[in-house]
Amino acid sequence: MNPTDDTLLEFRALGPVQVRRGGSLLDLGPRQRRVLLSRLLIAEGRVVPVQELIQSLWRDGPPPGAVSSVRAHVSRLRSVLDIKRIGPSASLVAESSGYVLKVAREARDTAVFEDAVHRARTAASRGLLVQSHRTLEEALSLWRGEAFQDVGDQDFAVRARNHLDALHHEAQELLASVLLKRGDVTGAINAAEVLAASTPLREASWATLMRALYADGRQTEALQHYERFRSALAEQGLEPSPWLKRLQTGILRHDSTVVDDVSPLLAPTPSPASRKTKHAAPLIGRGEEMAQLSTVLSQAAAGQTGCAVVVGEPGIGKSRLLQEVAARAVSAGFAIVQAQMGLPLHRNDQSGPSPATQLLHVLRRRARGARGGGRVTDRAARTSPERPLVCLIDDADAAPVEYQAEVKQLVDALPDGSIAVICAVRDPHDPAFSPLLKALMRRDATWLTLEPLTLSEMVEMVAVYDEHVTPRAAAALHRRSSGNPFVLGELLKLPADRRTGPGARVPTAVRSTVMRRLAELPVPIESLLEHAAVDGEWLDMALLADLLKMPLPKLLPLVDSAVAARLLTWEADLDGEATSGYRFPELAREVVLSTLPPSRRQLLHAAFAERLAAVSEDPSQERLARHVQGAGALAAGVCATLPDQVGPNVETSSR
Repeated sequence: MNPTDDTLLEFRALGPVQVRRGGSLLDLGPRQRRVLLSRLLIAEGRVVPVQELIQSLWRDGPPPGAVSSVRAHVSRLRSVLDIKRIGPSASLVAESSGYVLKVAREARDTAVFEDAVHRARTAASRGLLVQSHRTLEEALSLWRGEAFQDVGDQDFAVRARNHLDALHHEAQELLASVLLKRGDVTGAINAAEVLAASTPLREASWATLMRALYADGRQTEALQHYERFRSALAEQGLEPSPWLKRLQTGILRHDSTVVDDVSPLLAPTPSPASRKTKHAAPLIGRGEEMAQLSTVLSQAAAGQTGCAVVVGEPGIGKSRLLQEVAARAVSAGFAIVQAQMGLPLHRNDQSGPSPATQLLHVLRRRARGARGGGRVTDRAARTSPERPLVCLIDDADAAPVEYQAEVKQLVDALPDGSIAVICAVRDPHDPAFSPLLKALMRRDATWLTLEPLTLSEMVEMVAVYDEHVTPRAAAALHRRSSGNPFVLGELLKLPADRRTGPGARVPTAVRSTVMRRLAELPVPIESLLEHAAVDGEWLDMALLADLLKMPLPKLLPLVDSAVAARLLTWEADLDGEATSGYRFPELAREVVLSTLPPSRRQLLHAAFAERLAAVSEDPSQERLARHVQGAGALAAGVCATLPDQVGPNVETSSR
């Protein structure tokens, strides 16, 4: 932003809370007004109910006329922020339940810092060390003291300050690693020593120090620091991670590659909005879905129960979307409960071994509290109302039937309250999931179906992974991945000449997924897929029915089962043209073809060639020639019937 533009505001919280306009500090007034502004800033565009603002301003209990006092403080802030305002404020807006501060992300130093650290990590992971170094120095220069320094003792500010402090430390660790990578060993050692001393149980800081000392030829000191860190952990009943143990082993063996082993520090990270997720893939093409889920969160923040169901095939981005919801909910002050069926449940303030027990415990406690008519049962409840809660249930249709039945009962029993329940499912038609789904829909759940990414969205996503990919190559990747973000990510892990074209390969993870789906199918569907794979991309239903000796009404259910198994797709008409039909996606088709022995392939090609020549007076020459060529010697009986312009080519290619 332009600091000389007197119409632009700059909100600063990396130190004392300040607002600047055109380079000049604004007089915000008494401390309570800065507390109010900080509470609105931390909400990041979410409406903050008046009662929450009252609690933030008067922790020991509100005085008479507290609502009027909040309005007065808001009015004073508006007069400072909107000096040229005519009519309602565009920045500090009143809503039915409270107030919202509408501030551009780039106007907040906290957001600028987060974005800069993200860019620096991405640059470092791509080897752009000079750019990463410069970006980190600019980011760290934004700090003027402790985050939210003059309101940091407020409960609502603790979480934001802790997050920013952790990110500040991570940025310093990254800077030390970049210095080491650039050859500034002394600078890296100095930075790492300060970090290790300030956080004696933080492994990443000690790892950076060990690597820097080893790079400086001080192997013994590096190993001594490992033992010092290990002893400190042992006092807490902990031990170093396998990665740090490998680092120690590498130093013992004089393995110089340990200096470059910086993956835990320099790996690409998600955007700041998704900083708490484990996947680095950016959230692209899901703006509408995210907006609707944000509405569900707003309902919960306003004291209502919001529900949503996210539907989509594996790899389409359901988990990534839930992670984005979690990140935004945390920033908005929600308590988070996340469960992936079959995996341990994780909560933002604890972890446990069983999603069934912990998730149900949280929901039951909420339900009991609501049924108790607000009766206070503990001291914490007397001093502050419970934070809004969001329950994120991934792969909900994979839960055991008895677990789904319990959750269904709880969803039925939940009263209106500050709760959002969001389920992600692969197959909403699974009969076992039906009772829970009906319970959610009775709650007027928002239904979201994630579609494959469009070509333009895919181009944007490809650019994140590889900025050198041409638009033409991106289009080929879009078709090959069928718009599935997970499949695209796996393709981009391959060398450029193995992603598309003659040298294309099927990524291992994708092959394993397709093989697992094939193993679950009955023999008739396997036979159908083998025939279809040999014939080509689009299914010729009449010819398949003929070859399989199966009436079309019996063949169609098998095809639909293959679609349900996500091995075939149904392509609808486009722009009014009659182009609908069943299609065999590239990667799935290539996997099926790879499972066929050469003799089986030849037999199938020969069968297609014979039927094409017999059932049509003018068959597609290209298609017929391809089958004859694939049949090899088995096509000898068909060659005599081929047109002259097809026959010689086939004979030449089959020799």
